[in-house]
Amino acid sequence: MQLNFAKSNGLVPAIVQDHHDGRVLMLGFMNQEAFDKTVSTGRVTFFSRTRNKLWTKGETSGHYLFVKRLEVDCDLDSVLVHAEAAGPGVCHEGYRSCFFRTLDGGELKVTEEPTYDPAKVFGP
Repeated sequence: MQLNFAKSNGLVPAIVQDHHDGRVLMLGFMNQEAFDKTVSTGRVTFFSRTRNKLWTKGETSGHYLFVKRLEVDCDLDSVLVHAEAAGPGVCHEGYRSCFFRTLDGGELKVTEEPTYDPAKVFGP
């Protein structure tokens, strides 16, 4: 059984969920190489569409995502990664999750507190 990378121009969406409490942490995209590297290293690796290259989550911040379990959807074109986060957050804006905004009364509102200062991690 193989993932269907051809369906979306060589990429599949990869949803990352906290292994302990089920919180959705982020969404990224994987090509075959990123998927294979994730499986072989146990660290979540994505394909950056903007930089056109592989990147392992945490390679700059140290906030790695360690794979606990991988699931694939029924169409073999999406991946759900259950991961343990090594750090206070996965979002480059300083939050635990990239999903820190909620639609409320027609407006997007920040509904979580930051968990770290991105300027201290990534620089100004």
